[in-house]
Amino acid sequence: MNIEELKFDENGLIPAVVQDVQSREVLTVAYMNEESIRLTLEKGETVFYSRSRSELWHKGATSGNTQQVKEIRFDCDKDALVILVEPKGPACHTGSYSCFSSADAGFKESEPDPDRYAILTELQNVIAQREKEMPKDAYTTYLFEKGVDKILKKVGEEAGEVIIAAKNRDPEELKWESADLLYHLLVLLQEQKLPFDEVLSVLKERHSK
Repeated sequence: MNIEELKFDENGLIPAVVQDVQSREVLTVAYMNEESIRLTLEKGETVFYSRSRSELWHKGATSGNTQQVKEIRFDCDKDALVILVEPKGPACHTGSYSCFSSADAGFKESEPDPDRYAILTELQNVIAQREKEMPKDAYTTYLFEKGVDKILKKVGEEAGEVIIAAKNRDPEELKWESADLLYHLLVLLQEQKLPFDEVLSVLKERHSK
């Protein structure tokens, strides 16, 4: 990444959209200057510039909720950045996974995505959020607490249930067991830090041949 090519504003700043590399959820929007970008590249963790305090701040330096940088992209005008990170905890100072929430009063929420597979993206976001926040009594939290062996066991069990349902020619049971298998597979991918997008890219590559 050539910092000299970037276009900073009159204050020497450039906006940076931070996304979870796994779920692609937008975690926060911050600003960076040339020095903070260099420090980010050096540390491998996000370092921003606080406009209110007029100083650099290393995300998670005191809270431990750092963001490990996986990739930095810039737009066609080179005046904005997208930073893909692996968050080590909540991104927001409120303790929430993301600084963004649903639309509030005065704003109309957007219409549901007509994409019939949008639920997979939504489920990935929920699983990623569960891993970061570990809410009490949530089943996904239980799986992450038990670790990879438990998750693998559940993937194996659900795969077996899918096979049994298919052998029995039971479409209703097959539907439910397939959903369970997909869910546990997404939990496993999150635990392994393998983005689902990379799995999809393999399918696309195979299909193109």
